[in-house]
Amino acid sequence: MITRRDVLSTAAAALTATHLVPRALAQPLSKTVHIVTGFSPGLQDAMARLVAGQMSGYAEAIVVETRPGAGGRIAVEAVKGADADGSAMLFAPLGFMIFFPHVYKNLRYHPRDFTPVSTVASSPTLLTVGPKMPADVETLADFVAWCRANPKLATFGTPGAGTTLHFLGTMLGRTAGFDFLHVPYQGGGAIQDLVKGVIAATVMPIGSSLGLVQSGDLRALATTGPRRCPFVPAVPTVREAGYPSLEDLTWFAFFVPAKTPAPIVSKLNAAIQAALRTDEVRAGMAKLAVEPDAIAMGDFARLIASESDRWKAIVEATGFVPTD
Repeated sequence: MITRRDVLSTAAAALTATHLVPRALAQPLSKTVHIVTGFSPGLQDAMARLVAGQMSGYAEAIVVETRPGAGGRIAVEAVKGADADGSAMLFAPLGFMIFFPHVYKNLRYHPRDFTPVSTVASSPTLLTVGPKMPADVETLADFVAWCRANPKLATFGTPGAGTTLHFLGTMLGRTAGFDFLHVPYQGGGAIQDLVKGVIAATVMPIGSSLGLVQSGDLRALATTGPRRCPFVPAVPTVREAGYPSLEDLTWFAFFVPAKTPAPIVSKLNAAIQAALRTDEVRAGMAKLAVEPDAIAMGDFARLIASESDRWKAIVEATGFVPTD
């Protein structure tokens, strides 16, 4: 079974691999290609445009569309029903395939409706505290001790209930033995309230609070990646802090409808890999606080299955009741 740690060794190789494309597909697609994302313009939209800008060899015209709504599910459903000819693809967090099936009762798609093409980037989650926290709380151990001593104040914010970030915070409380009250927000509201001292902590994507951590307005206590994040190298990982079960990365990836012919999928994969090797994409991702992270197609499919099993167990262990 492939794990998150296994893919780190294969990602570097994938970025330098040579992909052979059948001669029949050597020319760019003449049909306009649509890359669909599931949220309002922001991190995912920016990443999709960054990669698309370096994929001229794949298609003559590539358009990035944002179709927000239903937590991203509208975009997934749109691509599910699109032509399976390489002209429509979904760019989304891996959670759409490995996590959503376990938190929604009436999901109108299944991971098997899609062919995974390539991961593009990954990013750890950051546990951050603000002015509500005493100055002597400098480590995750200090924070856990404070939460145990102040149960009514032990709160954490995320972008919403039923998200992976929600479950990571819940897992911390369960593992460390304290009641960690979740406060769901929309957009960047959690960070705003953290700065104001309304909540004690946030469990958010690293880009959400990186600037405030670097300026000293907020304190980062741990990252969830398998190694220290280059954007906050002084911040220990959850494994270093004694909580290896919280280790997690958010991967962003491309998917196409399941019936897309294999040669087209291979051509698209090659175009994405080539884009990820360009200086423009690498520099752009650094500005977005994400790391290029390409996983070979075979390993990618196995990773989806492994992570789906892991998240299913986590959701069931918390007693979360799937919603509509």
